Amino acid sequence: MELNKLLNLAGLKMSDNRGNAEISGIAIDSRAAIQGSLFVAIQGNEVDGHRFIQSAIDKGAVAVVCENEVEINGDVELIIVPDSHEAAGKLASAFYGFPSEKLQLVGVTGTNGKTTTVTLLYQLMMEMGKKSGLISTVENRIGDKVLASTHTTPDPISLNALLKDMVDSGCQYAFMEVSSHAAHQKRISGLKFAGAVFTNISHDHLDYHKTFDEYIAAKKSFFDGLAKGSFALSNIDDKRGEVMLQNTPADKYYYSLRRSADFKGKIFENTLEGLAMELDGVHVHLRLIGEFNAYNALCVYAVGRLLGYDKEDVLTQLSAVPGAIGRFETIRDVERDVLFIVDYAHTPDALEKVLNTIHDMKKDAGVITVVGCGGHRDKEKRPVMGALAAKLSREAIFTDDNPRDESPEDITGAMVAGLTIDDKAKVLIINDRVQAIRTAAKLAQRGDIILVAGKGHETYQLVKDKVLEMDDRKIIKDIIGK
Repeated sequence: MELNKLLNLAGLKMSDNRGNAEISGIAIDSRAAIQGSLFVAIQGNEVDGHRFIQSAIDKGAVAVVCENEVEINGDVELIIVPDSHEAAGKLASAFYGFPSEKLQLVGVTGTNGKTTTVTLLYQLMMEMGKKSGLISTVENRIGDKVLASTHTTPDPISLNALLKDMVDSGCQYAFMEVSSHAAHQKRISGLKFAGAVFTNISHDHLDYHKTFDEYIAAKKSFFDGLAKGSFALSNIDDKRGEVMLQNTPADKYYYSLRRSADFKGKIFENTLEGLAMELDGVHVHLRLIGEFNAYNALCVYAVGRLLGYDKEDVLTQLSAVPGAIGRFETIRDVERDVLFIVDYAHTPDALEKVLNTIHDMKKDAGVITVVGCGGHRDKEKRPVMGALAAKLSREAIFTDDNPRDESPEDITGAMVAGLTIDDKAKVLIINDRVQAIRTAAKLAQRGDIILVAGKGHETYQLVKDKVLEMDDRKIIKDIIGK
């Protein structure tokens, strides 16, 4: 595509009148630049892409989008923009033919529930015979084709390329997680959303956003940027549910288990076999477990209705969907009568919800919790996570959870710092995660529940510069001989 045409489509302008270069691709990483590519220099959290402009040119880039004037060697088109993050999204969207406009694209944001919600939406539409795409923390999908996922929300180039593949394969819908990082870094710039969903918000990612207010603002910016005619759906039971939609030009809708709302739900029964609920006045049985999943199911039902589908059809298909991998996933040791629960809970709010759900469903069960905190991630939550695990468990084992190049002992030490003397007596520290899970299994008595929290679907452990194989579900199955 000719550079001038691409810039016009993206709503950008040249700093001169040339722009005749033929663009073969777009790169935001100089290592990915090829002959004929357009390189967008982005100021990252740790690395400034402006430092690598010449490297991209040496690899064949014929045009550069950047925020600052730079000295370059070579006959290269230079386009100065106020915000290269935003420009990258708009350029990628234009280069790939505006794929989001050819799909019904729904984005889901919030601290907890994003993965489950988008997965349920994808499953719902596939069950209804509507070929769909999925962009999630766990995996990406184009119809039945599974693709690896490296980020909750991909970079704008990868994202638009993926959406184009969905369009080319005949997908009608796409459901994607929108992380706070992605909103703040404008990875979703240039995308047209049919609708957006807010699940809930609690303290997370403060290593990146620095303050809770900044974290909220990043989430809110997603809704502020929606187009007229789209829908914005929010959980009004969250105290910031209304704030999120305050300035959105989209049509506003709310869902609730506790308040009057456009879409209302009620829990009748919450057991390890599933949920009995009322959704919009209709009694349904779901294969999902826990109050948090009741919210997810209600949200999915609401989106189905907002996308124009019949109430009965949505409820019928919703009652059959299984949920997301590593989200309250149960593995039973039948011989010893011990239930393992694997969950991605890696924030205080998520951990508390999972543990309270376990107690609500099986009040007489002893609970052993295996949990850790990630290295170089929001250090404030470590003592809070430790205190919750100890308080809400008969025994707790603090262990590694992607320590990266931070000392594992420092991380678990910070988790212990929030404990009372009585709670300290209930805690073991076993940094080796495999041994921690094995120890929990040895400590378990008949009828106990072991919660293995933090990694969920992840099949790896990040230690220094190594990626080690680590799958909680596989470890558990090896222990019980499955």
